[in-house]
Amino acid sequence: MWFLLRLVINAIALWITTMVVSGIEVTGESATSDAVTLILVALIFGVVNAVLKPIIHVVGCFFYVFTLGLFALVVNALLFLLTDWIAGLFDLPFQVDGFWPAFWGAIVMAVVSWLISIVVPGRTDDR
Repeated sequence: MWFLLRLVINAIALWITTMVVSGIEVTGESATSDAVTLILVALIFGVVNAVLKPIIHVVGCFFYVFTLGLFALVVNALLFLLTDWIAGLFDLPFQVDGFWPAFWGAIVMAVVSWLISIVVPGRTDDR
């Protein structure tokens, strides 16, 4: 259940990102097509972040420390571009027009996702 909630939160954050950041767009033929695309791209984005981000944190630890964490913004933008590339492999109508839209899109997506997560009750740890 938590996975589905997280997926919906990311899809909503992605939808808001497409409306706020020019250069990131979903070009489906209908609203239903756009919604399915947003959910699938949110799934791809979640998998990319879950698999690659921890590896990049370990390998790029020096850069994170050296840049006082600003390197994370570049990494997030590159992961957003990777998500766009993978979505293209599946012929999803999702497009990011370069590094800067990906940079700002990753920031907007992170902030919106975080804000939605604050409002939506999260999972509880029974530790």
